[in-house]
Amino acid sequence: MKQKYFSVLVALAAVMALAFGVKAGSSNDVTASEKQDTMSIELSNTTRVLLETTFGEIELALYNETPQHRDNFVKLVKSGTYDGVLFHRVIKDFMIQTGDPDSKNATCDALLGGGGPGYDIPAEIVYPKLFHKRGALAAAREGDETNPERKSSGSQFYIVTGRLFSEYQLNVMAERMQEQTKAKIFQTLARERIAQIEALQATGDTVALNNLQNELIKITESMYAEHPVQFTKAQIDAYSTIGGTPHLDGAYTVFGEVVSGMDVVDKIQNVTTGNADRPVDDVRIISAKVR
Repeated sequence: MKQKYFSVLVALAAVMALAFGVKAGSSNDVTASEKQDTMSIELSNTTRVLLETTFGEIELALYNETPQHRDNFVKLVKSGTYDGVLFHRVIKDFMIQTGDPDSKNATCDALLGGGGPGYDIPAEIVYPKLFHKRGALAAAREGDETNPERKSSGSQFYIVTGRLFSEYQLNVMAERMQEQTKAKIFQTLARERIAQIEALQATGDTVALNNLQNELIKITESMYAEHPVQFTKAQIDAYSTIGGTPHLDGAYTVFGEVVSGMDVVDKIQNVTTGNADRPVDDVRIISAKVR
């Protein structure tokens, strides 16, 4: 029975992929992007946090658009949670990650990344206004399989380094993300109707299966239209000039950015790493203070 379920789902999804083979940059998407580009991030009234690290100081601005993450970060800074924690995961041209309280006194062979304050934070994904440009501050989290609501870790965060992308590469990526998003919606809808699909397959009713497929495609298109995947002009400009990690957009909460000290971030991203991307020589946040 399970094999029959997956064979039907895959067959429907394959046809759906052909139906949804839309190129990035349709007229509707462009109109939406133009509207989204009118949104700007105001940094003058933001809370600032200074991280003193092994390699120097990094100053962060916390966005007012993500108040739960802002307030939680400030609370943890004031309580000393970040004082002494390691940058336990560093990947060049991607990001540097820290905030695991278990890393403060960790041995060199300890596997880190599972610690936290004992709670999660509801997602505050303000996309596409807030995105993964170089210098973005974002919350780490568990994967979608165990965390479909995309709740953030209570304390762990990362700073984006990323790389440059051409406009062509971004368009190709947007097209792929569109197809993946629609496929995910379609498959969720199909799973909800698995009993109906199996019954139609058992009777060999291909007409009804085709009608159901078309119905699910229409629902998928409608749901997708509420949150379309399309890079805005602001994203394209940022990713093609300063860089970032666009494939993470819309999936993780971005709640701030580096306002000074990206040279320090770059020093950290260039350290030698070993098992699980942990720096061979410890790199720490010596202290964190609200400015």
